[in-house]
Amino acid sequence: MSIKVGVIGAGGMAQYHIAGFKQAGAQIVAIADLNEAAAQAAAQKYGVAKAYGSIETMFAELPDLDAVTIIVPNKFHAPLAIQALEAGKHVFCEKPPAIDAAGVQQMKDAAEKAGKTLMFNFNNRARPESFAMKAYAEDGTIGRINSAQAKWIRRTGIPGFGGWFTNKDLAGGGPLIDLLHMVDLAMYLMDYPEPAYVLGQTFSDFIDDKNFKGPWGIPDAGGPTNVEAAAHGFVTFKSGQTLNLQVSWAELVKREEVSVVFQGTGAGGKIERLFGTDGLDETSIDSCELYTQEGGNSVNRSIVTEPCEDMGRSRSAANFIYTITGEEKPLNTPDQALSLMKVIDALYESAKSGKPVAC
Repeated sequence: MSIKVGVIGAGGMAQYHIAGFKQAGAQIVAIADLNEAAAQAAAQKYGVAKAYGSIETMFAELPDLDAVTIIVPNKFHAPLAIQALEAGKHVFCEKPPAIDAAGVQQMKDAAEKAGKTLMFNFNNRARPESFAMKAYAEDGTIGRINSAQAKWIRRTGIPGFGGWFTNKDLAGGGPLIDLLHMVDLAMYLMDYPEPAYVLGQTFSDFIDDKNFKGPWGIPDAGGPTNVEAAAHGFVTFKSGQTLNLQVSWAELVKREEVSVVFQGTGAGGKIERLFGTDGLDETSIDSCELYTQEGGNSVNRSIVTEPCEDMGRSRSAANFIYTITGEEKPLNTPDQALSLMKVIDALYESAKSGKPVAC
């Protein structure tokens, strides 16, 4: 019997979630959105039978719904996930997990109480390059990763002005919380050590300059633009490992770069995606490399993987279904999401205080 899934939110990411769920054999039975017309349009586009203007109606009319996926502005991730978990549904939620660590803790508690699966769309863990590199981490090739550098930088990548992305109350922050994928991927390859201290700074240069608007995102709206344009930080872990991070929507760099570089005791390495035009997948180039010493020589290994245009988004969604059915282990856990959000919270606090902050 296949898993029955309801989609909460009719935004663009729904296409990847739906594709992944179907790939794993699930049924997409309904789409719910406060904008019922948008839900109906999405249902028609993706061949979904039912559309609703509220999740309460969806839950009432579809009591046999097994799971939901949440694709809404960040502020609503935690309350909707908790509502769904309390209704007995498994939950797959878009990133970030919530707008702060307190919200993730509440989600985690609700999932444990309900005995249901709670996962998040950290889709870059599901890229072919990441699967390959994680295998080298697990088989001992890389050894202990002492230090890593996580980067997602854009030159002109602000996703609209005055919409929910730039509204701190709705988004929780700017690029640090939006483009948290490489910080997560670095910590994942490092086996998610427990963070100790974070020192960081945020920058708001260019956040009101429409010359720095990206080619994707949402239309400009009349709301506030009160988040950072860039964030830089340094994380120490209780294990002694360290992480540098650089994340930006608008920063004077040569090109968009999405990468994790690390230095291990057995090998170093890099997972990277370079964009010719900010944010456009069709202009991207992926690479994956290992750096070792062999026979007195410096050897760089190029790891060849199959192309993945959607950066692992559908494969990440498929893993959620496979986790529910017991066919795969989860690619991420609530504990990891909580640890990640503690790092983000601490960096924002450090940027305000000018001092290192304990996690």
